[in-house]
Amino acid sequence: MDEERELIEEEELYELHYSDLMLVSEQLSQSQSQSQSRQIGEIMKALGPTGPGLLSITGVPNSTASLRRHLLSLARNLALLSPDHRLRIVKEHNLGSDVPLKNPDRSVSSFAMQLRYEQGLSHSVDTLLSSEQEHLHVGTSGEIQEDIEFKNLGNTFRKLGFCMMDLGLRIARICDKAIGGQELEKSLLESCAAKGRLIHYHSALDNLVLSEAGESKATTKRQANGRRDDKNSTRNQQGQSKGVVNLDSNGSEVGSSGIHSNLWQQWHYDYGIFTVLTSPLFLSSQATEPNDPFSLSCNEECPSPSGHTYLQIFNPYKNNVCVVKASPESFIIQVGESADIISKGKLRSTLHSVSRPSKLGSLSRETFVVFLQPAWNKTFSISDYPMKQFMSCHEETNHSEQDHNKLTQEIGKIIPPLSSRLKDGMTFAEFSRETTKQYYGGSGLQSNR
Repeated sequence: MDEERELIEEEELYELHYSDLMLVSEQLSQSQSQSQSRQIGEIMKALGPTGPGLLSITGVPNSTASLRRHLLSLARNLALLSPDHRLRIVKEHNLGSDVPLKNPDRSVSSFAMQLRYEQGLSHSVDTLLSSEQEHLHVGTSGEIQEDIEFKNLGNTFRKLGFCMMDLGLRIARICDKAIGGQELEKSLLESCAAKGRLIHYHSALDNLVLSEAGESKATTKRQANGRRDDKNSTRNQQGQSKGVVNLDSNGSEVGSSGIHSNLWQQWHYDYGIFTVLTSPLFLSSQATEPNDPFSLSCNEECPSPSGHTYLQIFNPYKNNVCVVKASPESFIIQVGESADIISKGKLRSTLHSVSRPSKLGSLSRETFVVFLQPAWNKTFSISDYPMKQFMSCHEETNHSEQDHNKLTQEIGKIIPPLSSRLKDGMTFAEFSRETTKQYYGGSGLQSNR
């Protein structure tokens, strides 16, 4: 693993200031100043075929930064609620989930909502959905207090989501200007909706708390040490295939083997147009009883221990993996495969994963993501698409380089090439269905990982 870490470099993203984004995106029909033309060129360089496929937007209004901080701070507490209480909260705020929240061994908890463009574009950010429902469930005083904490969950989710949708639309407009036509922005607006997802990446302690809560409810009382030994033995066996951090009897991370043994999220491409992400927030969890890692835990915000986001990308041109570094409270724009296809390869989709901090089992990661995609009936044409783009990252690298980069070889084995998922005339619905099948279906390349 030390040899692999040496191959991982930092990728400092091109930073576009919010005021410049607004100015350039609103004056595209006018003649461009030299400065604005240079900024458009830098944007395309960052998102284009020789760039990382990402950029960051800094200097967003303070109100948006406050929304980010408030929403991300709720993610962990929501994930660790009892199942019945969490279900009631998410229903009240029209949230759903695309992960099995009853599984205590899950590495992430995700809460999702459809965000409609007609709502976001017809109001100013300051007045969006100001009449959030005030209803509180009538129950114990503890439940009422927790409900107060989540009272503005849905409102904050939508407001921040609409702000991030606007960032993506403006980037699409600028890319259209550089490429020619209006297909990217038009494709986004025709979809009518984007998907927002609040994600809590679990610390090792979170999983212990969830497992303990599940066992205490589902099983009879057993000897505490025996219960913990059984649980850790099972988790250590499962950790190799699931990417779950192995734990010793004190809840600390122990050594693990394998290229993919320490990832929060496995390698993949997003198949939409753009993914808009908040810079992550990190929380350090501590057990309330020092000698009992299964006790309820408190958490406090902390800086990234490595100074980067733990989002990592694969660059086929450099044949290496880079960890992404972004300014605190910035927003990241990431290119998806649909943008790559629609732009005929003038934008490059980003192969990425999320790594777990080594030897920091108490650290969790919170982020909010908005997926901007075309309408389900959008038809893809590949007549002018560069054929080399159909090759997987494993096929793009030469054999001698692969001999020196075990990580690159392993990534190539679990990514279904675009050529096997995309056919001329496919709709976006068909493409997304085939992509999901080849990644995670019964015979998918990541179905048992």
